[in-house]
Amino acid sequence: MLTQSKSAILLLAHGTPDVLSDMAPYLDKVTGGRPMPQHVVEELQHRYAEIGLRDTPLPEGPPLTRWTLLQGKLLGERLNEPVYVGMRNWHPYIADTVAQMVADGITHARVLCLAPQNSRTSTGLYRRALMEAVGTQFTIEFIAGWADEPLLAQAFAERLWPAWAEACAITSAAAGKPVRVPILFTAHAVPCRTIMSSAVSTPTSPSAKPGAPVPENGIQNYGNIQKPDPYPVECKQTALRIAELLRAVGLTEDNWFFAFQSQGIAGAPWIGPTVPDTLNALADSGHKAVVLQPVGFLCDHVEILYDIDIDFKKQAAALGLQLSRAESLNGSPTLIRAIAHALQREAVLLDPTQEPASQRPSRPTATAVAA
Repeated sequence: MLTQSKSAILLLAHGTPDVLSDMAPYLDKVTGGRPMPQHVVEELQHRYAEIGLRDTPLPEGPPLTRWTLLQGKLLGERLNEPVYVGMRNWHPYIADTVAQMVADGITHARVLCLAPQNSRTSTGLYRRALMEAVGTQFTIEFIAGWADEPLLAQAFAERLWPAWAEACAITSAAAGKPVRVPILFTAHAVPCRTIMSSAVSTPTSPSAKPGAPVPENGIQNYGNIQKPDPYPVECKQTALRIAELLRAVGLTEDNWFFAFQSQGIAGAPWIGPTVPDTLNALADSGHKAVVLQPVGFLCDHVEILYDIDIDFKKQAAALGLQLSRAESLNGSPTLIRAIAHALQREAVLLDPTQEPASQRPSRPTATAVAA
């Protein structure tokens, strides 16, 4: 008797702690078992407390979990098929979600990462966790990146236009003349080591061993890398597509900039330019306001609610800049359409028995912790 095939969609995301006491075990997942200094744990607990995390679970859950699960629910309603969500670093873990899919009789899944820009530090690590969990239990079609999805740029533009229009109106009224407030697009920074070409792994290095302390220079090992990571280019291309959509309402190339945010707090060089450096440059150029839009995040979480809404806003105020930002995509109907459309693109059929070990990224060190 033949078993009927049953397909589903699986969305992968980063994950976030539920309560403040989860921070140390959560960071252990992020770093692949490498210990974090206590002052880093405490600093991150402080940041999460500032955005509402407490010692007891929030009724609605932490923002990233709440919004990601909602996105999965809305996608399932739109496509009228099963949609599962798995997190790499916290509940619901990818492995637990896979176990549920197997129990539900799923035999095939199309998988999409809710990190549109492809990187070894996100997509690559999600893929590894997925393959370790699935094995040969069901087949997988994996979509590595979808940063060029037109509807994604449209979703961001829909959020950005009202925020920019309001900032321009307020600044123009204060100046007594028309002013186009600069837009600063941002994406999460990654360590420089992860985007370098022709990098060779050093498996004999103590820092390459599971659970080893972070090396003093903070350089992380992502395995044998034969070509540059596409992440920084894809981030900037996403920003360019959004800017092009706002050209019709007056945005020019002189009105927008790009920077990487949330560099790690455990050392090592991270890609830039940084947001603080860019804010300084804008203030030095005579600007009085700036509108931020993160283009690599699909919902509210600590890198937006703390890094931008609290930290960057405070830094901007000290420079005489009024900082505001576009609303996050969260439950945007256009975002859900974008995800649905991205799921239709060409995918890679993964085979864990044939995947070359050199293409599997190693777990990140503590330098991958940004917030």
